[in-house]
Amino acid sequence: MQLDLPPLIWLRAFEAAARHLSFTDAAKELNLTQAAISKHVKSLEFSLRHQLFIRHPRSLQLTKTGEAYLPKVRDAFERLAVGTREVFGGRRAKELTVRCAVSFAVNWLAPRLPEFLDCNPNKNIRIISSVWNDAFDTDVFDLDIQYGTGGWSNVRSHRLTWETITPLCAPGLVAKRPLKRPDDLREHRLLHVLGYQEGWGIWLNAAKAKTVDPGQGLQLDTSLTAFEIAAEGGGVALGRLSVANRERKSGRLFAPFDLEVPIDEAFHLLEPLGRDPHPDAALFVDWLLEAAARNRVS
Repeated sequence: MQLDLPPLIWLRAFEAAARHLSFTDAAKELNLTQAAISKHVKSLEFSLRHQLFIRHPRSLQLTKTGEAYLPKVRDAFERLAVGTREVFGGRRAKELTVRCAVSFAVNWLAPRLPEFLDCNPNKNIRIISSVWNDAFDTDVFDLDIQYGTGGWSNVRSHRLTWETITPLCAPGLVAKRPLKRPDDLREHRLLHVLGYQEGWGIWLNAAKAKTVDPGQGLQLDTSLTAFEIAAEGGGVALGRLSVANRERKSGRLFAPFDLEVPIDEAFHLLEPLGRDPHPDAALFVDWLLEAAARNRVS
């Protein structure tokens, strides 16, 4: 759809001139010449086929049409500014932007973040979530939390979690189909989370379950979705310690087996190399590493 809009520079010139009632003051604000402002306004008037100003020797006066048009233009600029801040961050220099996997943000970071905010009330933090481990975009965020075994390039990485995996299901599920032995999982739908390299095959091998197909079941893109389906009795999820503890403590999910298998994958905090860090990055990194250390001890 083609929008019938005048050029933005014409509208900026009109809004500034209308606010100051002076082409000269509008030119100073927009870093243009007085002649350029006058030309832009004339072009706008010609395009709209309406006069917007009454020009006096030393001042300007809005016409009735100009008075009616001005609030519309101002509202459009304000909406555009708000939208830009919402999408791209209006205080990029002040806010520390941290990207992390949505499952980590909800299950690990959210319960602990109020501690940092309470201790640092004047610090502005912006959390953006991700599903896939996309490349580190230094124009969008300052720190990144990704899941994997390490080996990222051009970053300094800090391990945050030490993972074990174990099956999790709704308490009512075993009443319908028993889960007394690992091989009983062949009668259940396995829930897989895309992007995790170490999954059902590793746990089933450690449990010596010979009759279970490790690839059968449902493929999902987040642990949150897998846990929700499992809690509704839709299958058995493979829980990772860092993101499953809240579900287990709440009683929505429980582990039918005692076997917890350590894995190499973990959540890591990534700091970019070769650029000046955000002023608050070190403070947040120190707090996050301390919180991770306390969590590991507990």
